[in-house]
Amino acid sequence: MSAPLAILYPPMNFAKLHGTGNDFILLDARSTDADWRALAQQMCERHFGIGADGLILAAKSQTADVRMRIFNADGSEAEMSGNGMRCLVKFAVDDNIVTPTGDEFDVETGAGVLRVKITTENGRVTSVRESMGPPRLDPKEIPVAIDAPPPITNFDIHVDGQTIPITPVSMGNPHAIYFQNVPVADYPLHHIGPLMEHHKLFPRRTNFEVVRILGRGKAEMRVWERGVGETLSCGSGASAVMVASRLLDFADGELELTVPGGLLNLEWDGEGDVILTGPVEEVFRGTWPGGASA
Repeated sequence: MSAPLAILYPPMNFAKLHGTGNDFILLDARSTDADWRALAQQMCERHFGIGADGLILAAKSQTADVRMRIFNADGSEAEMSGNGMRCLVKFAVDDNIVTPTGDEFDVETGAGVLRVKITTENGRVTSVRESMGPPRLDPKEIPVAIDAPPPITNFDIHVDGQTIPITPVSMGNPHAIYFQNVPVADYPLHHIGPLMEHHKLFPRRTNFEVVRILGRGKAEMRVWERGVGETLSCGSGASAVMVASRLLDFADGELELTVPGGLLNLEWDGEGDVILTGPVEEVFRGTWPGGASA
């Protein structure tokens, strides 16, 4: 049997951006094809590549102004990233991939079509207010192998001889939130994170957020991201924490969340979409050499 044909691609101009320290490589993929899983692994490698938490493609959409595809550093394709969507929005607007008539437009994601609102300075996007869609609390939709009616809060999971009460939430991708009382900087996330990510209760793995409440409507968070490891921020994780905080009566409709990479502001009325507002910055630009992706 003959080997599959390699996909040839030309040199690609890229931009590297970050949202509160969650960094991504952005490509205009409207007319380019490649083995994106393999390229994500190569590009995101921090010693031999560009270095990033993920690769994001600005692609054509039949239902929105632009489509976001996101690949984790390990090559797996993710459904959604809040910080990544802010990076996609800035890249798309600053590079005229999208030319909105006002300050709002739609982005197609793996979690559905979502609305964003931009803030600009000197013609460049500096922050984005984004709809993250409604949370999914049914265990089958998260998914998590727990036979209980939604919402599930403080469900005890046994990991490495410990009992960890988690609140599972999906924001188009799965999250397990753990509220605890010590500073999040002191939590052994690099040990527990991968064990939680691959726990048998999560058939599609999970993101794991460790949270400490600092006051009503204020909290701090660290996150272990599925397919990446610890990152400085996670927008969908922050949104899941907003939902869990309200379910557990730690917050009303707003949450100020401190992450290692900065500050995020969340809103949720208990029924509709979670709203995430945060900054976005470009780091640098360059050209990735062309070649064969397989």
